[in-house]
Amino acid sequence: MSVADIVRLIIIGIFILICIALTVIVLMQEGKSAGLSGAINGVADTYWGKNKGRSIEGKLVKFTKFLAIGFIVLAAVLNIKF
Repeated sequence: MSVADIVRLIIIGIFILICIALTVIVLMQEGKSAGLSGAINGVADTYWGKNKGRSIEGKLVKFTKFLAIGFIVLAAVLNIKF
């Protein structure tokens, strides 16, 4: 087994972990529809609307973006024949 094969196996393992984490993080997020109360009151006027970046939901969205970028990069790297 060459060094390239070992590196490829490590990358595949990281890729599988990112896939599982991305699936779990997406399922943990709330839906984007605010329902009838959001349409009447407006979502931007609430506490959560103003501080969304500091909430748990905001952190999940940021983490999802990082995992999605990692997923795409690793998928491209794994597609390279070396």
